Amino acid sequence: MTKRGGEPGLIGSLWNAFTETNLWRSIIRQPYPNTSRTRALAVMNNVFLHLHPVRVKRHAVRYTYTFCLGGVSFFLFLVLTITGLYLMFFYIPSVDRAYQDILSIQNSVAFGSLIRNMHRWGAHLMVLTVFLHMIRVFYHGAYKPPREFNWAVGVFLLFCTLWLSFTGYLLPWDQIAFWAVTVGTRMAEYAPLISAESNFILLGNITVSQETLIRFYVMHVIAFPLLAAIFMVVHFWRIRKDGGISGPV
Repeated sequence: MTKRGGEPGLIGSLWNAFTETNLWRSIIRQPYPNTSRTRALAVMNNVFLHLHPVRVKRHAVRYTYTFCLGGVSFFLFLVLTITGLYLMFFYIPSVDRAYQDILSIQNSVAFGSLIRNMHRWGAHLMVLTVFLHMIRVFYHGAYKPPREFNWAVGVFLLFCTLWLSFTGYLLPWDQIAFWAVTVGTRMAEYAPLISAESNFILLGNITVSQETLIRFYVMHVIAFPLLAAIFMVVHFWRIRKDGGISGPV
């Protein structure tokens, strides 16, 4: 970047010239964050950093207080999204192809067995970490005012996590998946007032069939991941607006 005499070299000169252009000023609107004010502005004006508070309370960075369960749950969601996108290239939601596609992923696709196991175990771990996260929040009283709305958002995210796991269970289309979903959807018949309708909405038929597979596939790869992503953004935003992570009670 610089010559021996301290003068900038060619790369340094080009970099200095670029940082003086209007394009650079439109990207980096704030000076280097070396003061409290510029650090606050850098966070508030950045699309990736604005979800985080400018200042963090001391208890919030103590690992034994939160065990980072919310962060681990979000990380697992990202892992499931990436591995799920990879698996979608090799899977067709058809009763004639689904099981063979799973075998092909396991035995023929490059890194297929690794990616599928990461997806499966990541789903199990996400259910566990989200559940433990809810227990931690309840134990610390983080559902109390002014955080009631965010608690409701968290309950909905727990439901999304469980439903994502349940819908993904059918996709291999083996005997375990078929009968597990058969038993699970039969529970909907005991719902008050809308028992028959709710069961038909889930199955798309009177039994687990091609219609059920395509419905579960759409819910697993589009509907509930999109809902979960939207509500996660709301969840993170509300944490900041409610004063950061709740303190010990």
